[in-house]
Amino acid sequence: MEGKENQIRLSSAELGQLWTQYLNDSASICMLTYFAEKAEDTEIKPIIEHALKLSEVHIQKITSIFNEEKHAIPHGFKIEEDVNLTAPRLYSDSYVLNFIHNMAKIGLTSYSSSLSVAVREDITDFYMECLWETKQLYKMAKDLLLSKGLYIRAPYFPNIEHNEFVIEQRFLWDMFGKKRPLIALEVSNLYSNLQRNALGTATLVGFCQVAQDKDVKQFFLRGLKIARNHIKSFGIKLEENYLTVPMTWDTEITNSTNKTFSDKIMMFYISALITLSIGYYGTGLAQSPRVDIGIMYNKLSAEIQLYSEDGANIMIQNRWLEQPPMASDRDELAIKNKPDL
Repeated sequence: MEGKENQIRLSSAELGQLWTQYLNDSASICMLTYFAEKAEDTEIKPIIEHALKLSEVHIQKITSIFNEEKHAIPHGFKIEEDVNLTAPRLYSDSYVLNFIHNMAKIGLTSYSSSLSVAVREDITDFYMECLWETKQLYKMAKDLLLSKGLYIRAPYFPNIEHNEFVIEQRFLWDMFGKKRPLIALEVSNLYSNLQRNALGTATLVGFCQVAQDKDVKQFFLRGLKIARNHIKSFGIKLEENYLTVPMTWDTEITNSTNKTFSDKIMMFYISALITLSIGYYGTGLAQSPRVDIGIMYNKLSAEIQLYSEDGANIMIQNRWLEQPPMASDRDELAIKNKPDL
């Protein structure tokens, strides 16, 4: 067991995961504090407050680790800078519950990744705890969505009566004419990506209403158009197989146009969602043997990668993009230390 007096330094992988989590949790504290302030549903509010408490504890623990390591604490996001708690309600409690449910699902993936690269005992224990907490939060949100009739299930398949093996190349390569039905994993990915885009669309509608900067507002409007086109693309694939298309959340936004969140934190959230989408589309591509679906995912990924770059440029121009930990530039250091000849 490692004692603090002989504890090894954080690896680059551990440092990167902790730094990213600090930004994410500091942003979550701002959003969840506002949601808790505006919550009216007596069943949903405790879940919001529970999620908020988890983020606050995470920030405290990561701050302690960074202080021990003598690493600078990221600036991140702060309530006094990035959220107006006196602004009117922007999203319904049902949207917020779905938001927390979706963030918990993302957390299960990200904490598993963080745990897989953790070596130090204290970092391993921290991410095991984060993973356990997030499993509980996910179940709380899912169970409440189910009890309120708000949970959207993926389509059902008929029972499998006997095993079969693929005997034709058209299972993979049929680009023209009648295509084979979708397999379960293809449906799962299409359905999940459609749902994520539907929630992202609702998020963007609200952000468009309260954004202050002209370029930021235009960026969100462009993202809204992209998300709706992606929903249409996924929906077409499902409808071709007579499968239901999940509902959207556009009606869960109020008409408020008051400044609610800073443009900085809204750009951060949308940029993070774009990054996640690229990963989810990659999974959809890898798990879809049908070539036409693979081509679709490649096309949609290329579109949001260009969109992501434009978002990064806006954040850089406004000094909103906090630089993550980087390796030393040895060439630059050598140039600075060049002796006079």
